[in-house]
Amino acid sequence: MTVLSIKPVDAPDTGMNSAHAGNGYEFGAETGHLRRRRARVQLGSSASVIREFAAFPDIGMWRPDSAAAREGTFATPGPVTRPTGPLRYASQMTASRSFLCWAISDGAAGNERQASALADALDTVVHVVRISVRQPWDALAPRLAIGARAAIRDADDKPLAPPWPDIAIGCGRRAALLTRALRNWSAHRSFTVQILDPRIDAKAFDVVVTPQHDDVAGGNVIRSIGALNPIDTRWLAAGRNEFARFGDLRAPRTAVLIGATNRAQRLDDAYFSALLDRLGAWHAVDAGSYLVSVSRRTPRDSVSRLRHAFGALPGVFWAGVEDGANPYAGFLAWADRIVVTPDSVNMISEACATGKPVYTFARRAITGKLAGFHRELLASGHLRLIDETEQKPQPPPLTETREIAELVRARWNAHRAERLQ
Repeated sequence: MTVLSIKPVDAPDTGMNSAHAGNGYEFGAETGHLRRRRARVQLGSSASVIREFAAFPDIGMWRPDSAAAREGTFATPGPVTRPTGPLRYASQMTASRSFLCWAISDGAAGNERQASALADALDTVVHVVRISVRQPWDALAPRLAIGARAAIRDADDKPLAPPWPDIAIGCGRRAALLTRALRNWSAHRSFTVQILDPRIDAKAFDVVVTPQHDDVAGGNVIRSIGALNPIDTRWLAAGRNEFARFGDLRAPRTAVLIGATNRAQRLDDAYFSALLDRLGAWHAVDAGSYLVSVSRRTPRDSVSRLRHAFGALPGVFWAGVEDGANPYAGFLAWADRIVVTPDSVNMISEACATGKPVYTFARRAITGKLAGFHRELLASGHLRLIDETEQKPQPPPLTETREIAELVRARWNAHRAERLQ
């Protein structure tokens, strides 16, 4: 049984030297869209100047427009309030550190990573809250809310109790049961944010953040392209520093991120044989080294086979604690290019956030919502097929988390202002 535990997580400093430095996306104040930035704009040497949206609760839904993003333009979906508030420095927004944020997880590593990434970007005091949910609420989450207070348990198998957080961020349907309930338990004092499709009306939450391939609509919905994550230039620099020894490996260094079979793609022996053939062809041309990481979802027999195959090539193979400290940050930081299996939105999003060339290989046609995600990234140039030979320009890193955090902050500020009236 997954149990709940609460632990403090240090929130990073949010000071930057330019407007959303290095992330490649900006807000269209005239339209309320998140759009790809055409050029980097220097705003000062000490902090970035950002616009205060707190006084504008009717900004509406913000989302990337894929066709427009590819052309470097954006479209107006309808009437949108244009922010005209005063400019201020990001360094003046650190007062939010006095607020408590729960990053709610159902134990799934990918869900917890998204909730924690957004919580950290809001610069609050963050507690990671892992929950277990009793039946039948578990099977019906988040639809069955009656009796949820007794159904959601902490690490001691006890119901949660006040004091409630100032803001709660959940990811996944079980977490959605708690974020939904907190809105009522706290008498609407807790501002609730749900990541991923909650499978119920978005109005049950203050804000819903969801990938656009989930096709969730609503006035309080913020659409991302991929999964939220902590990866930015600072995160990569820390990875390079911690795993500096990877710099001695022969270039080009290819990071290989391995997932597992899902409904959209089968990763079986035939798949790995075809993938290894392609990577072997790369090695025959440019030599180089391989930084290989498998997921906890990867079957053990596949791990053994991959370990044996990559043992014939220079590099590092990591499959768990038996191989030492997790070098994932070092792999992404030192890689010259990244190959990701096509099954995981989280892994692909994080690879695309590095600004490196990212390749994938699908032996069969990808199906379902995942197909839309792949089409979006292939069209934008963030993702390439492993058999592609055409040289393409590298787009800006797909770093959306901090932009989305500012949109959430604007809604949160408006919520707090309304409660003070």
